[in-house]
Order: sequence, then C-alpha cells, then structure tokens
Amino acid sequence: MLAGLETRLRLGTLVTPVTFRPAGITAKTVATLDTVSGGRAFVGVGAGWWEREHLAFGLPFPGPAERLDALETAIETMRALWAKGTKAYDGERVALPETTSYPRPVGDVPVLVGGSGERRTLQIAARLGDGCNIPSDLETLDRKREVLRRHCLDAGRDPAEVAVTVLDVPVVGRDRDDVWARVERLRGRTSAASFAHRHNAGTAQQHRDRHRVLAEHGVSTVFVALPDLEGPEDLLALAPMLSGR
Repeated sequence: MLAGLETRLRLGTLVTPVTFRPAGITAKTVATLDTVSGGRAFVGVGAGWWEREHLAFGLPFPGPAERLDALETAIETMRALWAKGTKAYDGERVALPETTSYPRPVGDVPVLVGGSGERRTLQIAARLGDGCNIPSDLETLDRKREVLRRHCLDAGRDPAEVAVTVLDVPVVGRDRDDVWARVERLRGRTSAASFAHRHNAGTAQQHRDRHRVLAEHGVSTVFVALPDLEGPEDLLALAPMLSGR
C-alpha cells in the first residue's frame, strides 16, 4: 500500500541479516520494491548477531568472520544484479554466469550497512555502503563516525559519500504526565528511570531537539521505531517532531 501511494516515504529494511536468505533473492525483492514504489526503496543489511533467532527458525549461525565475509559477498551480489545488461560478472568475491534479473531498480538503491564493529563492519560500510547505521548515544556515535571516516579515507572515498544513520526507539508523550504513564505501562520489570533513559522518554518537542543535536553530530537520518505503536493516534503523536509545532 505504501509503495503505491504518492508519498516521499522510503521503504526498506533496517536491517536484514545476510544469513536469512540468499543475496540474489534479496536483490530481486529490493528491485521489485524499487519499481513498484517509483524509486523509493533502500536496503539495510548486516552480518546478523542474534544466535537465538537463527536457531528458532532452523537457520545456520556461522562464526563472525564467515558472517562478515557473507555481508561483503551479499552487497557485491546485489549490486551486480542491479547493474545494466545481462553479461557475466566476475568480481572480487562473486562470479555469476549472467546478470539477468528483472525488473531493474528505477535508480541506484542505497545500501545501508548495519553494525558498528570497528575493524570490519565499519570498513565494509566505508568500502561498499552508501550509509552506515550506528548507535545513537553521542559518545559512541562520535567515536564510530571517526573510525568510519578513517576507513573511508583508507578506501579512497570521500567520507561524505557514506551517510550516518541511527535507529531511535523513543517513548513519545503529549506532556510530562503522558510520558511517564507510557513508561509505567511499557517498562515491565525494568525500573522506570532506567527504561525512560534507555528510550529517551519525552515529549515530541524534546525528541525534536535531541534529533537536532544528532544532526549536528553528522547524522543524516533518524529511523524511529515506537515501542508502543498500537494505533493511528500513536503515529500522529510524532507529527510535532516533523513540523516543529
């Protein structure tokens, strides 16, 4: 439905582990989404981290090095299948007898690399990604951005070519009382103070101010996932974060 509506909303994953499905299947799915949405697709991919989730669905969970190798292979495979023509492809990690995969994306599909491992994950993002999704607390954010910048320079890329994005899971209330009522409803066995801190509990305007600070620290996009999305009114509560009202 969102793909068919004429909105500016971009549609994609944040993130899908490359251990979940073959890269070629992901490439074709993303290309189809990009076509039906008029060029509004992106794909966030990562090496995977949660062994329990893999075991629950009967999926193998290789070691870190093998998963990170798979991440590099997946990005290269997707880009090869999205390119023009039906020629064979013989790249750094991937060899394909042909690249016949239709529909082609409308344009260049942004690839976001999720994860913050400083030695390999950020290096992969610097070499192969259009963006990198990293933690949002300012101390960690600044450190990871600097590591990402150095990896970009080592790879011969302008750091500005790799966008920095973050995932935010905020508790958003109409006013102070509503904020704390939501915290009490959601916190479970976690203390109210700890839960509120973890989710930056506050009003929409407070979140808007916080996101402005993130922008000042180089963040281009904040992905917002509500922990209490139960109906349209919860989504509408985010409006002041966008409008400033």
